[in-house]
Amino acid sequence: MLAATQIGIPTLVRIKPGALARTGLYLARAAYRRIALLSSEAMPPAIAAAMQEGLDGQGIEVVARREVRAASFEEAAALLPALPGRCDAVVGLGGGRALDIAKYLAFLARLPFLAAPTSLSNDGFCSPSASLTVAGRRRSLPCAVPFGVVVDTEVCLRAPEILWLSGVGDLVAKVTAVHDWKLAFHARGEPVNDFAALLSDATVFQFMARPARDLEGMRLLATALMLNGIAMEIAGSSRPASGSEHLISHALDQTGRRPRLHGLQVGTAAYVVSRLQGRDTDPIAAVLDATRFWDAIRADPFSLDEWLEAVRVAPEIKHGVYTVLSSRDCVPEVESILRTDPRLHGCFA
Repeated sequence: MLAATQIGIPTLVRIKPGALARTGLYLARAAYRRIALLSSEAMPPAIAAAMQEGLDGQGIEVVARREVRAASFEEAAALLPALPGRCDAVVGLGGGRALDIAKYLAFLARLPFLAAPTSLSNDGFCSPSASLTVAGRRRSLPCAVPFGVVVDTEVCLRAPEILWLSGVGDLVAKVTAVHDWKLAFHARGEPVNDFAALLSDATVFQFMARPARDLEGMRLLATALMLNGIAMEIAGSSRPASGSEHLISHALDQTGRRPRLHGLQVGTAAYVVSRLQGRDTDPIAAVLDATRFWDAIRADPFSLDEWLEAVRVAPEIKHGVYTVLSSRDCVPEVESILRTDPRLHGCFA
């Protein structure tokens, strides 16, 4: 008889207009009255005020407050001793750095974590890991998924469009990631969690059927990114959301002179990888075309040489992780795609 696997999932999920101002109500209902609040540096005053008014209205006490400037393990560890003895939960408000630090601090303190992203640039707000630097090197550190996710779709809609495009890029990357996972099963017998793979696929295609930048589009994107985080928790690995396209992005982060937004890198890489895999290019291309994703890349082109070096290095980024890049030397194919694919014209200098 197979042993049951315990997984953590958010028990509080609010994805709607005006949700941020109701965060205090959601915390009060969960009986979390004393919180640590970590927010992004230079948070727009209107967003900070909406959060504070909601907390004040429910008598929620902020017992520790910090603006996050850098996402490092050292920063999270240094915050731990400063947490008051009576703290019920940690709340992260803002972008990826603040959420990753808050999430990891909550994990270290064994406290519940509530994520309140103000943009949808990637799936990190609900993933079972935190992207932090350790001694200056970027690492993905295991931690717990949040007990609560509060996404104010009006706030996210007002965020810069480039952040939304990054989220779109991170989402389409799930398509190639799941196929890489299945390639690993056929090549090496790596088990595939069918439910996690199905959850990842289903949520992606809901957004891809309606890739609009409006309130409903924000709801669909936030839901899909959140459920992909849960798919990783179910699988016990990043396989449902991260494959060869993420390895290329990680390699760019390590070897490139100027890494770009994560989602812009993995979205572009997902399109290229889909051609290497020989499948799903059309649906990925359709959503990237519809959202004018390529216009953002052309406005600040990638380096062709850096990408070819990243593709060469990528298979060794995570030892033992099999992807389409492990099946053959893909550098010549990628070079041909980058140089000749009409969609990528002007995207590489």
